[in-house]
Amino acid sequence: MLDGNRGFVVKSLVMSSTPTNLTSNGAPGAGAGISASGSSPTFSPLYQQIKALITQSLQSGEWKPGELIPSEVELANRFKVSQGTVRKAIDELAAENLVVRRQGKGTFVATHHEARAQYRFLRLMPDTGEPHYPDNKILEVKRLRAPAEVARLLDIKSGDSVIFIKRVQSFDGAPTIIEELWLPGVIFKGLTVERLVEYKGPMYGLFETEFGTRMIRAAEKIRAVSADEGTAEILKVEQNTPLLSVERVSYTYGDKPVEVRRGLYLTDRHHYQNDLS
Repeated sequence: MLDGNRGFVVKSLVMSSTPTNLTSNGAPGAGAGISASGSSPTFSPLYQQIKALITQSLQSGEWKPGELIPSEVELANRFKVSQGTVRKAIDELAAENLVVRRQGKGTFVATHHEARAQYRFLRLMPDTGEPHYPDNKILEVKRLRAPAEVARLLDIKSGDSVIFIKRVQSFDGAPTIIEELWLPGVIFKGLTVERLVEYKGPMYGLFETEFGTRMIRAAEKIRAVSADEGTAEILKVEQNTPLLSVERVSYTYGDKPVEVRRGLYLTDRHHYQNDLS
């Protein structure tokens, strides 16, 4: 139809993975893929609707990190769809690292405590030798009001409570990464420097276990910078040494941002590795 400027108005079709018309037992019903208002049709393949339902169960905690989820046959019966549809949904969830298939054992909810998961978000790899997790030294933990830019990235109000963490990560005794993190205060209430120091696993494992927050994906911006005086002192390098600056926003289920992380990486003996697929 025409708008007031005599141009054509085209209503776009929204691609959605969220089923909108379900039967009482949770299975897709007649008309699934049509929005609640009925005015804006959505075209979502059946396996995408099943994927969304399984994701909802992961988000609600029906199956905890590390737990075995029901078999494809059981899920097919539950949702009243074919086993092939369930398999395709789980294939996508596995590709997104939400679940892990184990030959002969079944499919498990992914967890940050698995060795393979610890390197998913740690992208700095040694030029020689085997990858290994760095030693952490916590420099500062405090609760403060969110700066405007951090609030925008976390999708909270400017001035809302956040937990600020500053730490140094060292490989084989050599300081290599300086990181500053901002976490929503409401979600991470009770996070203290003592708990961070005594916890020996990956930080994301702590967030998952004690705060019920699992990092699903992250978006990063990377640029080259020079070490200022304070950074050079911490990393034990000359001022103006080249560094990588990495800003990361991490998201949990529902694409909710739950962490802003800004890091400075020394790459004289390491490189930043990103696998594209």
